[in-house]
Amino acid sequence: MDILNITQANTSEWQPDSKNVDINEWFLMGSPVPVLSIMAAYWLFVIKVGPSLMSKRSPLTLRNTMAAYNFGQIILAVTLFSKGATFMWNNGFIQTECIMENIELKNYVTNGVYLYFITKITELSDTIFFILRKKYNQASFLHIYHHSITVITTWIALKYEPNTNTAMFVGTLNSFVHIIMYTYYALSAYPQLTKYLWWKKYITKLQLVQFAVMLVHLLIEYNVTKCKPSYIIMSIIPFNLVFFLYLFSDFYSKTYKETNVANRKTKHVD
Repeated sequence: MDILNITQANTSEWQPDSKNVDINEWFLMGSPVPVLSIMAAYWLFVIKVGPSLMSKRSPLTLRNTMAAYNFGQIILAVTLFSKGATFMWNNGFIQTECIMENIELKNYVTNGVYLYFITKITELSDTIFFILRKKYNQASFLHIYHHSITVITTWIALKYEPNTNTAMFVGTLNSFVHIIMYTYYALSAYPQLTKYLWWKKYITKLQLVQFAVMLVHLLIEYNVTKCKPSYIIMSIIPFNLVFFLYLFSDFYSKTYKETNVANRKTKHVD
């Protein structure tokens, strides 16, 4: 008996049965209200309350707190990458079959995507640390939008479309990038290590590569899989991947290319 509820809109949603747990009973998954409340509180703090709270205060150092946080994020990223790499090694990078027709794969994938979703919630702390340290320039539109949309789209995909391999591939590749990124963050918390962090700009390059690879993978898999994502997912994810490519390319250009040009001009004047 088919345990998936395939709607006319080509959307799949977990349905309770005797062989698996109903995802609607999982933390934050029963309705959109809890996760939207978290996001509303996040936006309110990083845009309004946080800067107002810190306006007459000195920046907080939070060195040890951030070191522990970043180390925790590295552990989560390694765990997710390991789970995703194992799945794709055993089942292929391009999924042609409906993986949710297999109970074991269904539980494995959805538990992995759920852990990825929870990780995205915890990563909102990145922005909170920026605000408390008064690094307001780092709490940019790119940063806030990127963190916000990953939480929202992961929740949507997890609740309504756990049958696609896209979420697993995206989570695995993103976790690999985050292993490197949070290693950099952990080291950058200590000023004495700054001279060893010359490779920061390559993290942005790596992020650009990941978005391009994700987009290509999504388009290829959409054309070969028997369980195609809904039109909603196929609108949200490609749009945001292209938007991320634009935003991160613009950031890279303004942060590194323009800075290099300015430095060359300064040296010439000197």
